[in-house]
Formats: sequence, structure tokens, C-alpha cells
Amino acid sequence: MTRRSAALLVLLVLGGPFSVLVTMLHPAAAGQPAGTADGDVEQGRALFTTGCSSCHGLRAEGTRRGPSLLGVGAASVDFWVSTGRMPLKTGGARQAVRKPPAYQRDDIDDLIAYVTSLDPDGPPIPELDLARADLAEGGELFRANCAACHGAVGIGGALASGRLAPPLRPASAAQVAEAVRIGPGTMPNFGPDTFSQDQLEAVVTYVESLDHPDDRGGSGLGHAGPIPEGFVGWLAGLGALLLACYWIGDRE
Repeated sequence: MTRRSAALLVLLVLGGPFSVLVTMLHPAAAGQPAGTADGDVEQGRALFTTGCSSCHGLRAEGTRRGPSLLGVGAASVDFWVSTGRMPLKTGGARQAVRKPPAYQRDDIDDLIAYVTSLDPDGPPIPELDLARADLAEGGELFRANCAACHGAVGIGGALASGRLAPPLRPASAAQVAEAVRIGPGTMPNFGPDTFSQDQLEAVVTYVESLDHPDDRGGSGLGHAGPIPEGFVGWLAGLGALLLACYWIGDRE
């Protein structure tokens, strides 16, 4: 084996895992702050009529193209619109995915005000006090209730019927809390009878900690989880062995 071909082989061996990591990681996007119900109802009506009524009906009663929004609550409207999942992209997608929101924060508040004026029921936007939250308890609750779908480090995962549990890193604290309370898509909802306010704040605090984990003992390698990180370590060791074999063979 020539020096050039050996170097190319080592480059291919070591470069593979890093390309795998790049495809697994998701770019973080700043989440919008929590919404309020203090928007302008009439302005919200105008926005709803032009941007939402074709699927949800003029008074949010629902149509064949979209469900009723009566009684879904402020938290549901804020979550779906602030994460960009609504308005839904056309094209027959299996599920609504996160994208840049179509509305500014003030417009989202107006939409919340209008929809909740039609029916005030449903979960409100959670109020959070994370300064007193128990991080350790949040980790236990997350691993018991969330990690099976979203992964141990919140990078998401595959579900049945071609659906995906989304990564949690782009979500703001408010959006995480809203998702827990409303259960968007196929996710179950965890109401106050299941997760108390303290437990909700603990889970949100743990999810927020995943954005900046304490990497003790070395590089976190993108925090993609133990399997891909072990894969990288195994291939790095194999590359080192190839280099050692090449060095020994070159000397002889």
C-alpha cells in the first residue's frame, strides 16, 4: 500500500462518523417568547379570516380540511402558530413540522385573543418560574415519560406511520410547557392531574438544560446520544490501528 492510498483510507474511515453526526444534528432556532391573551380581537379576526378560515372555518368551527379550534385554549394556538407548524404547508405532509413562524409576536397574540373569545375553555399559556425548579426531578420525569419518543438527549426519533418525534432543542421554555399541556399531534397531553405545576417546571428546566449540557470528561460530539458517539469512538480507534499498521509496515 502506498503512502497516498493509506492516507486516503484513513481519511475515509475517520470522516465517515463525522458526516453521520452532521446529518443527525438539528440546527437550533430561537423560540418565541410566551404569548398572552391581551391581543386585539378584531385584528385577530381579520388575520384568522385571511390565514386560517379556509381550513378551520370562519368562526373556527372546523371543516373537512381542518379541525375545530373551539375550546382548544390559548396554549394550543400559541404553540401551533409560534412554532410555525400552522399555517400548514400544502403538499400532503404526514405531519406539521417546525418552520419559521408566519406571524409576528403581536399578530400571534391577536389570533390567540380572537380564538379564545369564541370559546374560553382549554389550557391557558403556562406561567413558569424556573428559578425554583428541580432539575434532577425533571430528568427523572423526562426519562420516564418523554425519552422513549424524543430520545434521551431530546434529539427526536422515528415513530409509527412515517411520523417523527421532533427535536426539542429549538423549542423555547414556553413552547415545551405548552406541548406538555396540550399534547400536539400524537403526543399525549399531561394535564395538572398528571404533572403538577412544580413537575411541569422541572421537566421544562431539564429540557432547557439539554441545550447547554455539562460535558465532563471530553467533547460531547454534538450530543447525538451514546450509540453514534460510541460509533465515532470505535471508528476513531480503528483509524488509529490503521495508522499504526501503516507506520510499522513503512518501517520494515
